[in-house]
Amino acid sequence: MINEQIRDKEVRVIGEDGAQLGIMSSREAMKLAQEAELDLVKIAPTAKPPVCKIIDYGKYRYELARKEKEAKKKQKTVEVKEVRLSPNIDVNDLNTKVNNAKKFIAKGNKVKVTLRFRGREMAHMQSSKHILDDFADMLKEVASIEKAPKLEGRSMSMVLTEKR
Repeated sequence: MINEQIRDKEVRVIGEDGAQLGIMSSREAMKLAQEAELDLVKIAPTAKPPVCKIIDYGKYRYELARKEKEAKKKQKTVEVKEVRLSPNIDVNDLNTKVNNAKKFIAKGNKVKVTLRFRGREMAHMQSSKHILDDFADMLKEVASIEKAPKLEGRSMSMVLTEKR
């Protein structure tokens, strides 16, 4: 809330230089702000009495937006990358997939390893679990298992994350 929108009887006022001006009526605070050719901005509406500051409102909004943007920049988003395997995968193909997974983990992403079954492969689901175990074993120095291999419909999957 700014200027005339502030309807409180008494407010605690902080000057433009950050000095406490004390508790006064909102009309007096408005007069002080107008004399300084600035705005009266309510910065702590829940306090008793509410805290208002005499500042340039446009500059205040700009500073808030800049701080928010800076905080967003420092945030790290973790993506989940997927590596798909099949039960009859060859050793070299498996090594290629392991290298891809290493790159993803090095960038700080999680890796979901999915072993997909089709047709007759459905009959030998449990005997193919060793492929996921081998995959995790090849990555044990850089990754740890976050979610153990689990059968979900026509696929078996596990999630790997960077070792701490």
